[in-house]
Amino acid sequence: MVTTTADPWPLPRVVVAAPASGHGKTTIATGLLAALRRRGLTVSPHKVGPDYIDPGYHALAAGRPGRNLDPFLVGVERIAGLLRHGASVPTPADIAVVEGVMGLHDGAVGRRDYASTAHVARLIGAPVLLVLDTTAQGRSAAALTLGMAAFDPAVRIGGVILNRVGSPRHETLLRDALAEVGVPVLGAVTRAAEVAAPARHLGLVPVAERAPESLAIVTALAELVEATVDLDAVLDLARTAAPLTTPAWDPVAAVGGPAGAERPVVALAGGPAFTFSYAETAELLTAAGADVRTVDPLRDPALPAGTRAVVIGGGFPEAYAQALAGNTTLRAELADFDGPVVAECAGLLYLGRSLDDVPMCGRLDLTARMTGRLTLGYREAVAVSDSPVARAGEPVRGHEFHRTTTDPGHGDRPAWRWDDARHGFVSGRVHASYLHTHWAGHPDAARRLVEACR
Repeated sequence: MVTTTADPWPLPRVVVAAPASGHGKTTIATGLLAALRRRGLTVSPHKVGPDYIDPGYHALAAGRPGRNLDPFLVGVERIAGLLRHGASVPTPADIAVVEGVMGLHDGAVGRRDYASTAHVARLIGAPVLLVLDTTAQGRSAAALTLGMAAFDPAVRIGGVILNRVGSPRHETLLRDALAEVGVPVLGAVTRAAEVAAPARHLGLVPVAERAPESLAIVTALAELVEATVDLDAVLDLARTAAPLTTPAWDPVAAVGGPAGAERPVVALAGGPAFTFSYAETAELLTAAGADVRTVDPLRDPALPAGTRAVVIGGGFPEAYAQALAGNTTLRAELADFDGPVVAECAGLLYLGRSLDDVPMCGRLDLTARMTGRLTLGYREAVAVSDSPVARAGEPVRGHEFHRTTTDPGHGDRPAWRWDDARHGFVSGRVHASYLHTHWAGHPDAARRLVEACR
């Protein structure tokens, strides 16, 4: 079905949630995406929150970009439009599957359920499929489900998938208990059948780092869901969602269209070491008039011909430090590059002098090292200095997620201020910090960067 941005769209959709992290949301969501695709359906994958890694597995399963729905980063008013946009390109989807974050009702710290899975489910009008880790649980699983549903009556739990079921007798006990509270069981996965992806210090290992192995995992997840989940019942649940009436988010409208006829080349870092990038970043840059091209700092000896600006997002440079150091020609080019450079987290580390004593680009006078401490959370920042992506005094919302630290922690011209402290670096035309941002929430960043190229 092809729709315009203004027509109501009866997009079937379902949110995969859980009472807490670790219940198996990613396993079930990824398996659902792959299994539905194997049925011949066009499936649109989405993730609540700022996470970059789960959407990589979603993309591999669905065959189209995994996209994030995060009210904190982009604003409540954009969530339904971003869902519709993601489900519309490159072709309209038959169903959208949205994986939640943490527990169903867990929101940003100190903000009740703001930016929680429940919040997003309400914003997009989607029923919830609750994944329950049933280890060491019997009838209490029904009480837990009933409590999750009653806690916010505006969130509709339409079914449950039992995970880590111990035996056929255990499954029967659970099904009988849930029947007592009127919640249908749409699937049951035994402990022996569980499939897991390898983990690292910041979560799962990204798909791009283990392409053949990741494909095998996704195939196994599809087979697991096909064998244990009633896909017809899931589709029926997804079809109960009301039509989407919000127009699709439009990157061209967000940036006001191209600023001129020239299309400057903007290099966007990719490859296994730099996997953290939202799909909307490239879309906004393109809409603002850029010719976006990918550069892999692990393998490409030079920036794309004619590059006028560089964007280096997050990832795992610490896992590839020696290989990054070995690409001396690209490091030297970036050290001398005179166009605008925007770097977030991994990009910040790559631009420094060294990472755990391994040489990096040396564009910024800082050293970086791994620590045992995880820095994680949403940030409300204010730009301290004018830069290629922000004007001094401009408020921006972002997210930190790292186990590294830099010395110094900020430059003479910091990039941001939050919590009464300065963060990051603005040096010449370079803007670098630990803050991950979603440019759909402040699209002027894309327009400002492209204008800086000219």
